[in-house]
Amino acid sequence: MSFRLGIALAVTLLFWSSAFVAIAEAVRSYTPGAMALLRFLVASVALLAYGAIKGIRLPQRRDLPGIVLCGLCGVSIYHVLLNYGQLSVDPGTAAFLINTSPVFTALIARFVLGERLKPLGWIGIFVSFCGIPLIAISQSGSLEFTSDALLIVGAALSASVYVVTQKRYLPRYTSLEFTTYIMVAGTLCMLFYVPDVWQCVRAAPPRATLLVVYLGLFPAALAYVTWTMVLSAMPASRAISFLYLVPPLAVLFGWIFLNELPKPLAWAGAGLALSGVIIVNRFGRVETVKAASAEATAADAD
Repeated sequence: MSFRLGIALAVTLLFWSSAFVAIAEAVRSYTPGAMALLRFLVASVALLAYGAIKGIRLPQRRDLPGIVLCGLCGVSIYHVLLNYGQLSVDPGTAAFLINTSPVFTALIARFVLGERLKPLGWIGIFVSFCGIPLIAISQSGSLEFTSDALLIVGAALSASVYVVTQKRYLPRYTSLEFTTYIMVAGTLCMLFYVPDVWQCVRAAPPRATLLVVYLGLFPAALAYVTWTMVLSAMPASRAISFLYLVPPLAVLFGWIFLNELPKPLAWAGAGLALSGVIIVNRFGRVETVKAASAEATAADAD
């Protein structure tokens, strides 16, 4: 791994880990939808301004449906569900739940990208899914799921659709270009939250608004660009394996800034979930089927 790529990966991990703590704090003053829209308005403006200086290209018309899908799944749905989930789920537990997305990615890639799973891969998926109920149950303190925890699982699924979908477009665009496209597309999909944003900005304390601006500039605008750089330089399965570091970092940030730690049952579930993710990505996947790869290449050449 080059020094430049290592810096990009470190920036991504640092800011994405801190985002769970910032969300937990800001959601006390902002509604989940208003926070998501304001965050990505800030991110979109920042990227468009920087892109104007760097001279980014407009997307090709044929790619617009895929870009909108990436923006919808990777920005709108993902962040609204995550914000709603963190109304009651602590930052560390939320990070563990989100980090099940590589399992969903493996399943989706099996059918969309032609990536086959070995028997160990299916075992890893089963192990990971066994951990999700334990994490969800830990939030209620009884043998029942909390809706907020399940919303975060839904966010992980949405993120997986985004990861798989964007791989088709990365060879044609720079990291800055594609990140800008999806930020703007995702923001446009959330414009119906504009009235909520106006009310929250007027009522929220300055600290909460500054946290949302921070979320837009760093975990969104900057870290999405650096993550796209990482995905462009290495296979998705290898890149996603580095995200195993996000939950422990989020737990550390939550403990330092909010004095919050996941409950014991959540730790047990997290152990199962992350073990399954590791099994899938380290031992359970094989290279993309050649036929599927050739088909994608031919489609890109049209």
